[in-house]
Amino acid sequence: MDKIYYLSSCDTCRKIIKSLPENNLVFQDIRQDPITEEQLEEMHKLAGSYDALFSRKAQLYKSMGLKDQALTEADYKKYILEHYTFLSRPVFIIDGKIYIGNSQKNVAEVINALS
Repeated sequence: MDKIYYLSSCDTCRKIIKSLPENNLVFQDIRQDPITEEQLEEMHKLAGSYDALFSRKAQLYKSMGLKDQALTEADYKKYILEHYTFLSRPVFIIDGKIYIGNSQKNVAEVINALS
């Protein structure tokens, strides 16, 4: 099952979704329907680390003082599960491959995978 984890309130996510070709993605707004530990485990398996899934752009990252701490993989997992803002988004899982974040290169790869 191909899927996208995103925030419907995120302008960047909305822009990326609009740019996608027709697809059969299952959409999961992570604010309305938080990711489960099982879903995060699947992402971790595909990404290779929780660090790769963790967003350092989140306002909470700075306000909680996390940027001044040496975070472990267990910390990344805990924070992603505690608050949706720590997941780098959007996250696509297409044909068993994961695409994390909103870089132009990543978005181009997603569009290519869906075409």
